[in-house]
Amino acid sequence: MERPIRWGILGTGAIARKFAADLLRLPGAELAAVGSRTTEAAERFGAEFAIPRRHGSYAGLAADPEVDVVYVATTNQLHREEALLCLDHGKAVLCEKPFALNLAEAEAMAARARHRGLFLMEAMWTRFFPAIGRLEELLQEGAIGELRQLDARFGFRAPAEPHGRLFDPALGGGALLDVGVYPVALAQLLFGREPARIAALAHHGPTGVDEQAGILCLYDRGELATLACAIRTQARNEAALYGTSGMIRLPDPFWRPERLILARDGQEHSFEFPTAAARGGHGYGYEAAEVMRCLREGRRESPRYPLATTLAVMRTLDRIRECWNPA
Repeated sequence: MERPIRWGILGTGAIARKFAADLLRLPGAELAAVGSRTTEAAERFGAEFAIPRRHGSYAGLAADPEVDVVYVATTNQLHREEALLCLDHGKAVLCEKPFALNLAEAEAMAARARHRGLFLMEAMWTRFFPAIGRLEELLQEGAIGELRQLDARFGFRAPAEPHGRLFDPALGGGALLDVGVYPVALAQLLFGREPARIAALAHHGPTGVDEQAGILCLYDRGELATLACAIRTQARNEAALYGTSGMIRLPDPFWRPERLILARDGQEHSFEFPTAAARGGHGYGYEAAEVMRCLREGRRESPRYPLATTLAVMRTLDRIRECWNPA
């Protein structure tokens, strides 16, 4: 019997809490350690999830010899710094999205992992849901003919808190990095390449971050992706794929999909995928299981979400922001 994969969680916020809860449900996973900026926060988190090793600093967690892989769950501006810290201490890393603030940071992280021969993956959890696997199969089977268009949006209304992570530029706030990364990553997955041309507009709020944005991507074979994101506007967070002979819809929330609807020849077919979220979990176990599979197989990247894909998404995010602030 293989020994458990020993996880450390870096950060003790809401998403770290959900990830920890899902790890406790995942066979073969051991929640071994937690690291926070303060001993008090690490102790509280550790007590909540019965984590034996509790560190009052991120460096303490990174140096813990009883940890195999670290889940980085800090705010956006710290992802590069903390991922590099863990890699430099010989740890595999699963880094929460957005992977970094920009392409340059992401390239530095990827280069360090490759130099040290360590596993690194962006925590783009949507990629690992069973519904997405079935979606790929339907496209490969030609269920809607040739894919020609994608419409996808992710928007919600958050309280305007100037010093909160969503609205503070110093924390990497803004709609694009927080939720716009989801439709951009979906487009990258479906079309398999970066846009040939991008047009984008954004509204920037009082703190200077983008509060909502619209994005139009044109690909080299004429395909189109119409994407949108918002942190002050509630949206119907669906994705729709349009082909030459049908369409597929991912109902709200498309980024945590449990159902596909195939429309073709005047009929609709629904595909249901009850997930861990439907059974009381949060849905993070799928990406954690992929990390563990890769570590057991000695892989340094996930073949399902390799670093090249993360870098392509980050490059697209940079290009979108260039449209807002042309040189």
